[in-house]
Amino acid sequence: MTVERSKAEWGRRYLSFVVILFVIALGTSLSIRANLGSSPISAPPYILSLIPGIGLTMGQLTICMHVFFITVQILLLRKDFEKRQFLQIVVSFLFGFYTDFTMWLTGFLQIPYTISPLAGYPLRFLELLVGGAILAFGIACEVRCDSLMLAGEGLPLAISKSLGKDFSRVKICTDTFLVSVGVVFMFVFFGRWDWKMVGVGTIVSMFYVGYMVRVFSPHIGWLDRIFIPACERHGSGTAADTDSWGDYCVVTVARMYGSGGNAVGEEVARRLGCPFYNRQIIDMAAEQMGYSPEFVAENEQNISTARLWEMILADSSIPMSMNPSKDDAIYVSESRTVRELAHQGPCVILGRLGNWILRDNPHVLKVFVGSDKEFAVRQVMDKFHISAEEAAAKIDRVNTGRANHCWQYTGKQWLDISGYDIVLNTGRLGIDGAADAIITAVQSLRK
Repeated sequence: MTVERSKAEWGRRYLSFVVILFVIALGTSLSIRANLGSSPISAPPYILSLIPGIGLTMGQLTICMHVFFITVQILLLRKDFEKRQFLQIVVSFLFGFYTDFTMWLTGFLQIPYTISPLAGYPLRFLELLVGGAILAFGIACEVRCDSLMLAGEGLPLAISKSLGKDFSRVKICTDTFLVSVGVVFMFVFFGRWDWKMVGVGTIVSMFYVGYMVRVFSPHIGWLDRIFIPACERHGSGTAADTDSWGDYCVVTVARMYGSGGNAVGEEVARRLGCPFYNRQIIDMAAEQMGYSPEFVAENEQNISTARLWEMILADSSIPMSMNPSKDDAIYVSESRTVRELAHQGPCVILGRLGNWILRDNPHVLKVFVGSDKEFAVRQVMDKFHISAEEAAAKIDRVNTGRANHCWQYTGKQWLDISGYDIVLNTGRLGIDGAADAIITAVQSLRK
């Protein structure tokens, strides 16, 4: 998906990317200095750089590997390879230089093995976590920058596009392949397994970095002030764009499955005399994407725990605007639809992380509707004519999918009440009582 930006904004993003690249290299080098194993993408060049008499630094070997990755991308994508992504070649040379520089810079931080294991291993693990956190922060900033990418992300993205597979799954496969290549190099050139080359740090990096990217991502919105010139920020969809809404109110309703949140939203919209958007968001997103409404309805807000871990392992290392996966595509499309509907006038929007997407606007009332388990089970039993056990299992499955979806795209807990203005229990208040409370809140907000 091509993003319309001015030359000034592209220039700011490219310059910022140069700085972000250094942060990524620093985190990578610091993780290696822990001597607990390199990250998957660094394994082959790092192990080769340790061969006596090879005459090439890790940075130089990284450049060679990245240029090979770029060549494969071009062969796979051909005419679909974006022209601006040829800058990956420049990025590869710069990242190679940064790698050698940061390896030199962090040389004094390498913990000697003369230290006792009782003190040495905790220090190494701490250094690994700090390095991984710096790396994750750099990746989060890279994703927010949304301009270029490292060849290590470009290759799995090209493979996923050419094969029509999800990026996260391809990324896991390519990372596993790179670690396997590193292990082969280790045995061929050193004749044994060395935990300093591929070890516990490699495994920790695969989980920890992806997790930390999600921790940092919600807190770096301030970078937009660097990326986007002040004269262009107004009206760009950033937090500053609030005056264009007028004085009407938009209500977003997040709800636990079986709580009657849909009925509450419909009743509030009826009383306010404004549109209620639920299924319409699915239809509009499906039309934008060329999918069937049934496909969008089946896949939206439905991330299983296994799928969530799969996404975490892929460490969210590319912007959603570049990601061909159905999960990201649906989220991006529905987010755009939610913003468009909210800007059209007063309305009630059900689900779709509306409270997060519209979080910076003072005209939005963010509501969460929940209930006790017994109330929800009765609601689901009556609606689908199923047993209590089946209803309870369905409730757990749907709520888990919604919670995972929220964590994946916001880095926040779905049930964190700080993300809402009002939290209501329909098991105590009933549908009408919950609607009454929301109407009262809307009237207060208007004043």
